[in-house]
Amino acid sequence: MKYTPQDFKSDQEVKWCPGCGNHAVLASVQRALPDVCEKLNYARERFVFVSGIGCASRFPYYMNTYGFHGIHGRAPAIATGVKVANPSLTVWQVTGDGDALAIGGNHFIHAIRRNIDLNIILFNNQIYGLTKGQYSPTSKLGKITKTSPFGTVEHPFNPGEVVLGARGTFFARSLDVELKLSSEIMVESAQHDGTAVTEILQNCVIFNDGTHDEITDKAYRADRTIVLRHGQPMIFGAARNMGLTLDGLKLKVVTLGENGITEKDILVHDAKEPNPGIHMMLVNMQAPDYPVALGVIRAVNDKTYDDNVRDQVLEVQGKAAIRNVTDLLHSGSTWTINNEQ
Repeated sequence: MKYTPQDFKSDQEVKWCPGCGNHAVLASVQRALPDVCEKLNYARERFVFVSGIGCASRFPYYMNTYGFHGIHGRAPAIATGVKVANPSLTVWQVTGDGDALAIGGNHFIHAIRRNIDLNIILFNNQIYGLTKGQYSPTSKLGKITKTSPFGTVEHPFNPGEVVLGARGTFFARSLDVELKLSSEIMVESAQHDGTAVTEILQNCVIFNDGTHDEITDKAYRADRTIVLRHGQPMIFGAARNMGLTLDGLKLKVVTLGENGITEKDILVHDAKEPNPGIHMMLVNMQAPDYPVALGVIRAVNDKTYDDNVRDQVLEVQGKAAIRNVTDLLHSGSTWTINNEQ
């Protein structure tokens, strides 16, 4: 069947605040899924969206797919159970920076470590929106919020750094305003075998408006972001005249044409490199000194948890002497009770 984005829209009224970045992310996913179905020969009935608690977690209501609205931070556990119980499903987890990295932090890192075949979309607006503006694990140092009236004294998490530190096999990043790029990433995420985490830098118009303005504003977005694509040189800028090179153990921003720099000197992005060293440098780049890395930063192959569970079950079944309840009851130490006394 040939699907359209409309086929993935539910009949529920979308109840996010007008202007919220969530609207754009929802649209990008609904645009991507028809392509996923075409490339992977999937039917709509194979999709399951699982969420925890937060503004973004209303996502399953707005998708015309199977869905499960879980409790705070526990979406990875639910999604893991769904995937292991029915590996033929394509399971998507929708979460926010608080849901994923605070109360759900332990579930998040272990889902990644196990490399379960999940697609995790992490909405990062650097604030708790649903509960009205408390600072989150990704809020900037010094951020004044309702729970940090004098500024936070905590260093924020970098989601990409967390994913790579947990031995993640796929990490990508996009902006809520970059619908086309986000859709491209979702298609690549769906094709990845393993835990695929996509961070969306998203705006909360009510409690943290403009938190990503330094890179999302059209006036300088091209000079402060770089869209990475596997096999292509790391070139960016409105004039496409800047690039990244390796200077010892650090990345360096250079200008093409200056000091004899040509495109041949620019690093070529290798998302499939098993060593995460340069990937870690890329996820940590911050504006204005460096461009913020967007696109698929890491995508490597490794055995998945669900494949390992399946293989182990088949192996045990092949060797097992116990194949039913009768075999179980007559296994091990048994005895006969004599009542002739």
